[in-house]
Amino acid sequence: MSRIFLLILCLLPFQKDEPVLSWNESYKLTWADFRGLPNNQVSAAAVTASGITFGFSVRETNSVPVSFTTEVHAHFYPEKSWYKPKLADAHVLGHEQLHYDITELHARKFRKGISQFKVSSSIKNNLRSLHKTINKALAEMQNSYDAETDYSRNNTAQLKWKLYIERELEKLSEFKSLN
Repeated sequence: MSRIFLLILCLLPFQKDEPVLSWNESYKLTWADFRGLPNNQVSAAAVTASGITFGFSVRETNSVPVSFTTEVHAHFYPEKSWYKPKLADAHVLGHEQLHYDITELHARKFRKGISQFKVSSSIKNNLRSLHKTINKALAEMQNSYDAETDYSRNNTAQLKWKLYIERELEKLSEFKSLN
């Protein structure tokens, strides 16, 4: 008897019909993509809501896994992303784009990790564990990026991060999002 086990996980909570943008190397964010209402209680000029969606299915025969498939996507959530027009400029937009690029970098790391998995009785646990590890690393990098760039105000650090993320994305180009 064959059965399929399917699980879809997401870093950020989202509504079923909520619009999302899937990361694409030929598309750069514009301020028009930031459709959420600004939070005037914080000093931030803009906020990028992005995350990794992940789903997998495992085909089993007689309760033994025989194959698995996965989907990993880096998404941008326009309705949860916002900016303050009086504070936002092209430099800030570049900072926000890099947050989204960092999400794609971790989606690539996730795909690379998955590519090294073999079908086994622990495949479901391995996939969930990798998902948790990637999300933790993603959150840590996003926080480090903001801290080291002082939320884009440190131009030298901003440029350093931009070059670093470009190099890292290139190293993992075989695992890029296909759109």
